[in-house]
Amino acid sequence: MFTPSHLRELWGYRNLIGKLAWSDFKLRYKNSVLGFFWTLLEPLLMLLVLYVVFSHLMRIQVEYYQLFLLLGIVLWNFLARGTTMSIFGIIGKPSLVQKVYFPRDILIISACVTALMMTLLELLVFAVFMVIFKVVPSAAILYSPLIFLLLFVMVLGLSLGLSALNVYFRDVQFIWNVVLQAGFFATPILYPITIFPDNLQRVVMLNPMARIISMLRDCTLYRRAPLPEDMGYVILSAVFILLVGYLIFDRLEPKFAEEI
Repeated sequence: MFTPSHLRELWGYRNLIGKLAWSDFKLRYKNSVLGFFWTLLEPLLMLLVLYVVFSHLMRIQVEYYQLFLLLGIVLWNFLARGTTMSIFGIIGKPSLVQKVYFPRDILIISACVTALMMTLLELLVFAVFMVIFKVVPSAAILYSPLIFLLLFVMVLGLSLGLSALNVYFRDVQFIWNVVLQAGFFATPILYPITIFPDNLQRVVMLNPMARIISMLRDCTLYRRAPLPEDMGYVILSAVFILLVGYLIFDRLEPKFAEEI
């Protein structure tokens, strides 16, 4: 599937990917009074609840904790939203899969792009809050696009594998919801990684999502460039997840129409 001819084929369908992504984006808020504003309100409402609980009740001392928490929520929402939308990318469009020929992974890529569009709006809100809190980034923020690209690659790889498996085993969607709920609390989103002893920190940081969130916080809020070992680990993890996801998708794709 990673052949040059397939990549050229995907590039030829780039307009279709864009149209599908934009269509899903608009459809998500159809007949909603607030419409696209829900994209901005969801993380802000979640931030409000979690900030009250973890800032006042648990007394967590973190510099710029509001921004620390908001960025973690936005990044985790991208992972959760991208994979959750993609997991129905094949079974949710049976007429397209059964009657029209095109590379099926386009449906998954477009779902991830839709999630990306929503996340970019949330990041604009985050940027506004940085201005409000007078956080002046350093040159380290230039690493942020690369780190976020690696996050997108990881989300795409997970989405490809999960969407293909969900065609054959519908339990996958329910299991993944449980994994996401557990992962939210197991990843340093609400708290800094430093609350753990050193040996446990190493275990938590085996999760590439934990490193991505930590690196992006360092780049944007704390004026620190990512460590080479952290960047290398995330690159290898993202590429590995993408390869495994594509292999699963490629192996199971031939019988999608029959299974649906």
